[in-house]
Amino acid sequence: MEEKKERLKALLDEYTKGNACLAFSGGIDSSLILKLAQEAADRNGTKLYAVTFDTVLHPKADREIASRVARENHSIHEIISVDELKQEEIRFNPKNRCYLCKKSLFSGLLDFARAHDAAVVMEGTNQDDLKQYRPGIQAVKELGVKSPLMEAGFTKAEIRAYAKELGISVAERPSSPCLATRLPYGTEIDMALLKRIGEGEEALRNLGLKNVRIRVHGEIARLEVDSASFPAILEQREEVLSILKKVGVPYLTLDLEGFRSGSMDIHVK
Repeated sequence: MEEKKERLKALLDEYTKGNACLAFSGGIDSSLILKLAQEAADRNGTKLYAVTFDTVLHPKADREIASRVARENHSIHEIISVDELKQEEIRFNPKNRCYLCKKSLFSGLLDFARAHDAAVVMEGTNQDDLKQYRPGIQAVKELGVKSPLMEAGFTKAEIRAYAKELGISVAERPSSPCLATRLPYGTEIDMALLKRIGEGEEALRNLGLKNVRIRVHGEIARLEVDSASFPAILEQREEVLSILKKVGVPYLTLDLEGFRSGSMDIHVK
C-alpha cells in the first residue's frame, strides 16, 4: 500500500508539471486524485482544473457535492453542461453506451484543456474497474487520458481507505453511476422515468440505506441494496413501498442477491 501511495504521488507530481485537468465527479476516486493533484500543482506552481460534467443522465446532487469538495481543496472548479441524448445512438441505451458517452465527454474535456493550456487530462478509473464491463475505458485510452489510480494499482477498497486516512469528506460516499444503468440495454431512455428513479434512490438513502439501485425492467422495479440493509427495509416497509410506488411501475421487488455493481451487464460478459 505504501508503495502504491508513493507511486500515485509521483505520477501526479509528473502530471502537474504543467497545467492539468481532472474529470471530477465528486466521487471518492476523483476526490482522492483531486486532493493529491492539487497539492502537487501547488508545489509545482501550476493550475489544476477540476472539471465536472453537468449531464442529464447523472443525479443533480453530484454537481453540488463536486462543488463542495472542490472548495474544500481550494481548487479551480469548472462545469461543462452536456445533454448526452443529443447523440441519437445513446437514446436507445446500447451496450456500448458508456463508450459513446465517454468518447463525447472526454473529447469536450480535451478541447477545454487545450483552451486552458493544460497538457494532461486525468480521470478516476481504478484497478477494480478492469474486472467489470467498462467499455468507457476504451474511449479513455483512445483519447490519451491518464488514469493515475489504475496506473498506481489502486483497488476501490484501497482508495476508500486512503481517502479516509486523508480526511476526504466523501470517503464513505457510495458510488453514483449514470442513471441509464438502471434500465436494460436496448431500452429507450425515458428521462421522466430516470428522474423518478433518481428521486426514489435519494429518498431511500435518506432512510439510511446505502448502495441503493432501483432497476426498472418494463413493469417491474427491482430494488438492490446491501443485504445487511434487508432488516431495515422490512422495518420501514411502508415508507419503502411509498417511495417505490412513485417510480410509476406496478410490480415492486427486492433483489435477494443484494446490491452488485453492473448487474445489468450479466448478458454482455
